[in-house]
Amino acid sequence: MILGAQLYTVRNYIQNEKDFYKSLQKITETGYRTVQISSIGKDIRPERIREICDEFNVKIVITHSDVNKILYDTDALIKEHDIMGCDYIGLGCMPEKYRTEEWIGNFAEDFKEPAKKIAAAGKLFMYHNHDFEFQKINGKRLLTYLTEAFSPDEMGFTLDTYWVQAAGCDVCQWIEILKDRIPCVHLKDMAMTKSGQVMAPVMEGNINFPAILDKLKDSSCRYLLVEQDVCQESPFECLKKSYQNLNKLGYK
Repeated sequence: MILGAQLYTVRNYIQNEKDFYKSLQKITETGYRTVQISSIGKDIRPERIREICDEFNVKIVITHSDVNKILYDTDALIKEHDIMGCDYIGLGCMPEKYRTEEWIGNFAEDFKEPAKKIAAAGKLFMYHNHDFEFQKINGKRLLTYLTEAFSPDEMGFTLDTYWVQAAGCDVCQWIEILKDRIPCVHLKDMAMTKSGQVMAPVMEGNINFPAILDKLKDSSCRYLLVEQDVCQESPFECLKKSYQNLNKLGYK
């Protein structure tokens, strides 16, 4: 399993080409050679993203892409991913309208055709979970609706360790449930403060990462992507701490 950085962590520093270049330079100095592109400035062309990543010997493995582009401009989105050399096209979050009994069935209806187009292009549509996917509608979790509505060839899952834990679920159990459908996994830790739970660098909180990493060895996971949505210090320092902690276990 290859260690990478989810660039959403440094989203405020990748809104223009100059900042993206400097940010990637800083992240690669830490040791990362794999990234997820997410929340990058819209004016940075895919060609330029690829050129900068190539300069730093960085592979783009997955994105979080605009929901409207996934739905209504799928062919152009696939072409952009061809340019970036990226095989996984990700949706970062289920739009709110689908999270109800009345509309959950429409998610598959709306996203099935884009997912099939993406699969036909040799890529995979990926869904990233938060905690709300573990709420139940008519006794069934939203995440279960998705696993049943899409085949493994149509949808993979970017399992997020923090959000599974935040939902009160067992991360290892969900790795087992989704083991054949999780080529990419988000690693972020959960720590406790007097004010409540906060996100933390990997191995510096309370999530049982030794057990999680061991369980992932028997899954389809190829990429371990470090992410921290909210940082208590510099996001670059958070990425660095996570890398160093995981690198001590042999990951790079």
